[in-house]
Amino acid sequence: MLTGIAIWMATATVSAQDTTTREKDLDEVYIRQKQATTTISLYDPMKKEKISNKELLKAACCNLSESFETTPSVDVGFTDAVTGYKQIQMLGLAGAYTSITRENIPDNRGLGSITGLTFTPGTFVESMQLSKGTGSVVNGFESVAGQINVEWRKPFEDKEEKWHFNLYQNSQARSEGNIVHKIKINDNLSTNFFLHGRSQWDRIDGNKDGFMDQPLDKQFVGANRWIWFSPKGWEVQAGVKGIYIDNVGGQMDYKKGMKEGLNMPWGFELDTRRVEGWAKLARIFQNKPATSIGLQLSGVYHNQDAKYGLANYDGIQKSFYANLIYQSIIKNTNHVIKFGLSSMVDNYREAYIDSLYKRQEVVPGAFTEYSYTASEKFNMVAGLRVDYNNLFGAFVTPRLHVRYAPFPKSALRASIGRAQRTANIFAENMGYMASGRGFIISHPSDSKAYGLRPEVAWNYGLNFTQKFQLNYRDGAFTVDYYYTDFKNQIVVDLYSDTHFVEFYNLNGKSYAHSFQAQLDYEILRNLDIRLAYRWYDVKTTYNGVLKEKPLVSAHRAFANIGYETRNQWKFDYTVQWIGPKLVPARHDHANQRKEYYSPSYVLMNAQITKTFKEVLDIYVGAENITNYMQHHPITSYDNPYSADFDASLVWGPIMGRSFYAGIRYKLF
Repeated sequence: MLTGIAIWMATATVSAQDTTTREKDLDEVYIRQKQATTTISLYDPMKKEKISNKELLKAACCNLSESFETTPSVDVGFTDAVTGYKQIQMLGLAGAYTSITRENIPDNRGLGSITGLTFTPGTFVESMQLSKGTGSVVNGFESVAGQINVEWRKPFEDKEEKWHFNLYQNSQARSEGNIVHKIKINDNLSTNFFLHGRSQWDRIDGNKDGFMDQPLDKQFVGANRWIWFSPKGWEVQAGVKGIYIDNVGGQMDYKKGMKEGLNMPWGFELDTRRVEGWAKLARIFQNKPATSIGLQLSGVYHNQDAKYGLANYDGIQKSFYANLIYQSIIKNTNHVIKFGLSSMVDNYREAYIDSLYKRQEVVPGAFTEYSYTASEKFNMVAGLRVDYNNLFGAFVTPRLHVRYAPFPKSALRASIGRAQRTANIFAENMGYMASGRGFIISHPSDSKAYGLRPEVAWNYGLNFTQKFQLNYRDGAFTVDYYYTDFKNQIVVDLYSDTHFVEFYNLNGKSYAHSFQAQLDYEILRNLDIRLAYRWYDVKTTYNGVLKEKPLVSAHRAFANIGYETRNQWKFDYTVQWIGPKLVPARHDHANQRKEYYSPSYVLMNAQITKTFKEVLDIYVGAENITNYMQHHPITSYDNPYSADFDASLVWGPIMGRSFYAGIRYKLF
């Protein structure tokens, strides 16, 4: 959107030849600058892509799992052909390796690492910051591939509307409604109310395999948060969020609660109940420049009951998080120091078929981070944290980010860092439950976390950003390379036996190379284009053999075109080319299929939006315009209780062309 800065000059004094002074009124002068929907700062030592809500409005953004259709850095794909859940990938690694935070407080982790992407509707979001590689030690030790920080709408900002309504309907029987309401009680106290409801209300079988393409779905999300500012430098924020989800899928004749077995419909059910609470307390010391102290608190209760045919998977998670941060300067603002204490407590209880798994992890830690600015050309951030895990002992997390500006409007950045996390092997691989595969934990060493060690990885990154102006229009070119080297990884092995998923500690090499080049440019007035190419090389040692990670496309090309007219019509078009993916071997009616590469394919999405007087948006669009679908995504769909049944090896779209329409109404 074009933003204006009004500059008012009341009078101007001019001198005449006879030294007479006259006053002349000048008109208002508007300086108009186009704000990009996605921006990258040239001055931050960490490369961060700021994705505004204007970027999210380019597509049918209904929740976080669907928010990256126009972001080349993130890949999105279905977990399986039954549940309808989508997961993200960054740097060629599954979504669980990316840290998702809500305003820098951990959000989707643990049992919600995959399904939790649906817990935040896009309407709630003000902006997102996406960074690749290991981030700041202040935010923890878990991020391997990167971090996505989600900023919610702020109740104290005058630019935010008092009421925001959004209604959405697509041609595949999905209805959705959202309400965001802000109340600014006074200059110091304000609050937001967030409401979301979604329903998948009809059974659709586009590929005629007898299974619902999307499960019937009921979802409700409600949240409320308060923010208070004190003139003396205090800030307090507190919020609560509740989630209710009821999914029913599987074969077309399946109904919730129906008994299952031979000659009965195969069904999928997932009931989720989740409550989150959080608080932030901060004090800015007004008599000490750039000095502050803050405390972040968060608690989560997550309860889910799932059924995949004859297999049950139930899980309960209780988590608590605390992070105390003190920031100050050393002599001047060129030297900024942060240090603090943190604590993460997780209590899990999981039951899969006839096995019960329990664990409690308590991880207290301490950290320090030093930021140094030598000049406009060079700055850096060096961090170190020490944590103690009650199951695995003490560990150290060093991280370093360096920026150098060799030319005007350019930034060359390098990063290195360590990350450690405990894998939740069932919650992170729920898609494989939609199959006849059994789960096997091979060579367990103890009973601390499924008998497996924590995952440890080092990430190395190098990226270059160059902004430019050509024909008086702005552009940016970025290129980055990241290398992730696992010292230990929980290997998810689909190769060794087509009837089982094996989990075991890494014994050998596991790594991921990631390269991406991207160009953003306004080729004509109000006509923006984004071009990108991404390459992955992801390999892991499976039972002594180094092999390509399955279901990861090595090549992807991307183009997004957006055009906005003066009378507030907006046109957005996105096309992606996704290269082949390695698909593991599987059985079908006792005839084993060899592993193979999927065909490459093209996806196209488009949207048209009309804005009326800045308060009403009407939008229509289409997804998967070419109606490309993976044929027969479910093996042995006619015999779902056999060991050959498999709905987990999804490499392409499982739903065909979809049309949608929606209304956004804003009341200021």
